Amino acid sequence: MKKMQDIEEQDRPREKIRKRGVTCLSDQELIVTILGSGVPGRNVRDLAKEISDMIERNPDAVGYHELAGIKGMGPAKISQIVACLELGRRRYCQQGRKPKISSPSDVLPLVSHLSGKKQEHFLCITLNGANEPIETRTISMGLLNHSLVHPREVYADAITDRAASIICVHNHPSGTLEPSSQDLTITRQLADAGTIVGIRLLDHLIVTDSGWLSMKERGLI
Repeated sequence: MKKMQDIEEQDRPREKIRKRGVTCLSDQELIVTILGSGVPGRNVRDLAKEISDMIERNPDAVGYHELAGIKGMGPAKISQIVACLELGRRRYCQQGRKPKISSPSDVLPLVSHLSGKKQEHFLCITLNGANEPIETRTISMGLLNHSLVHPREVYADAITDRAASIICVHNHPSGTLEPSSQDLTITRQLADAGTIVGIRLLDHLIVTDSGWLSMKERGLI
């Protein structure tokens, strides 16, 4: 894993927070920011990855003694992490947890209103660094089987949301789940544009009244 000094300055967590806001950071980048620095023999990104993996496996079981088992974690760094985790738990108890998008099926409740639509609708879901939805927007509505969309229309709101990533969804009123040549073209354009602006296209779903297709799972992204 690269050391922090080997990463371009604009891609470092603190610089990303300054320019784009904290919601654009991944869990691992948040931990890097909290830790601040590594220790002799272990860089901060190595520590952050191990802590992030531990939290991902079982967030409720991560405490002082568990973190002490990670090589390089001393009392000060452990206290920083457990204090942040506790603050997060308290905030979640007050506000309730947001649904986390971990698979294409998790997207479907957000786009259920597309059922029965006779025109093609193109939607964009913006997500923060924890893969939690920020906003679901309709970008365009087309005719019976055709909707035009441009990457700038998709990413304009994503940039305003300070999103870390997006998922695009459109319906096929015809009922077919096979992506058209235009679907493939716009998906490639969106993926390329996302690389440029630093907001990754996680997936592009096609939905019908009887099913759905994930271009990510199909290997088209």
